[in-house]
Amino acid sequence: MKLKTIIVLSTALCVSAVGLSAQEAKQMEQLQQQLRQMQEQFEKQQELQRQQIEGLRKQIEALQKNQAAASSEQEKVRQMMERPIAAAPPDTAAGLGKKPWRPTDPLRVFGGQQSYMNISFDGLFAMGGSTARDIEGGTQLGGHDPTQRGFTLQNLELTFDGAVDPYFRGQANVVLQIDSAGETIIEAEEAYLETLSLPGRLQLKAGQYFTEFGRHNPTHPHTWGFVDTPLVNGRFLGGDGLRNLGARASWLLPTPFYSELFFSVQNGHGETAHSFRNGHEGGPFLGRLHTVNRVTSPGDFIFTPRYAASFELTDAQTLLLGASAAFGKNGSGPDARTQLYGVDAFWKWKPANHSGGFPFVSWQTEAMLRKYSAGAFNWDLNADGILDPGEQDGDGDGVADILPRELLTDYGFYSQLSYGFRPGWVAGLRGDYVTRSRQAVYEALYGDDADRLARWRVSPNLTWYPSEFSKIRLQYNYDRRDRVGTDHSLWLQFEFLLGAHAAHKF
Repeated sequence: MKLKTIIVLSTALCVSAVGLSAQEAKQMEQLQQQLRQMQEQFEKQQELQRQQIEGLRKQIEALQKNQAAASSEQEKVRQMMERPIAAAPPDTAAGLGKKPWRPTDPLRVFGGQQSYMNISFDGLFAMGGSTARDIEGGTQLGGHDPTQRGFTLQNLELTFDGAVDPYFRGQANVVLQIDSAGETIIEAEEAYLETLSLPGRLQLKAGQYFTEFGRHNPTHPHTWGFVDTPLVNGRFLGGDGLRNLGARASWLLPTPFYSELFFSVQNGHGETAHSFRNGHEGGPFLGRLHTVNRVTSPGDFIFTPRYAASFELTDAQTLLLGASAAFGKNGSGPDARTQLYGVDAFWKWKPANHSGGFPFVSWQTEAMLRKYSAGAFNWDLNADGILDPGEQDGDGDGVADILPRELLTDYGFYSQLSYGFRPGWVAGLRGDYVTRSRQAVYEALYGDDADRLARWRVSPNLTWYPSEFSKIRLQYNYDRRDRVGTDHSLWLQFEFLLGAHAAHKF
């Protein structure tokens, strides 16, 4: 019995030892596999960080080269201006030691190789249609929006910009359009001079220019993320935006982040001063006819302060915030005034390892408030006490109406999101809303004013950039107007650019 017991116990011990050895071997194999995986992950992380560091180094080197080139170009211009005319070097012939010209290079039209002027031509077109009967001035409020079924020439823009001398740069934008009647319209949209080297972080600007109110107003149609202008901009600032002759001063504040103050003084009359001293082509606006005179006192100007700041939230995220206001008289009465207030925000995400700016996500929004002090108005236009044709009698008493002075308050906003999901492709979505605070006295007499009624719009779109010189965009608009109903619009936009165009603000 003892021998048998000993044999059984020995066998059990051997089996247990073999089992433990196999288990330890399996555990060791698992640990070795985990070690290999961690080593591979560590090496991949090292390679990714190396690529990111290399990408940042290349960006820094490119910025340093651009800064050096800009300083060198400014010094060349300064030397040219100080040199007597007779000593100016003759322009070298094409092909003698010069690099081949590229479409993005500036076109040098004077001063040989020392001075330059960029010349570019941009064409913006659209085709499509809408279920709305009143496309022009109804669903579409912008002067550069698609305004008819079929084809629309939204904008032909000829741009000249460059260094005048070491102290000033100039820019001019001449715009051509073909209206729905087939007539060609030519206008000097912008033409201004800017200082380059004032002390104290100051800059001056003078001429004809877009007012720096919000983010959308100072921009040109070819830079928009959507086919048409936002509703609140069209209703408060007019189809052509707020712009006029004037002067602007700006001060770059000495803060650790970008922070700038602007103050603009411009003429306050004309069709580009929509909510100010605008005659509205002789028709009624907000229940009244408006009279406009030329500038007779400082009170006839539009005064526009603005503050803008930028913050680097992370290496991949940037946030810009702004606040604007505009004050001036309007044409409804001798002492009638308009106040405009606006706030805006822009956020952008772009990873450090982006390729050509893609992928990215950006969000932009603006909100505006308009306080329009409408003056008292007598519809007895010839003061004869008789109701004549063209004079209003809303209450039906046979006597021309007399409208009291009243304050009209309106507000609105838009918010848009853009997603660059792959190189050259951007998907966008914008929402618009604009309305009044309450019904006005004149609306109680004549009915609700379409220029004040609530409306909203949702616009998804898709844009393809074959290159930096062309663009194709498809956009759908869902419009809902109070007292009117729902309309659907579909627009296909295409653009081409010739020549070198100055960079736009971020």
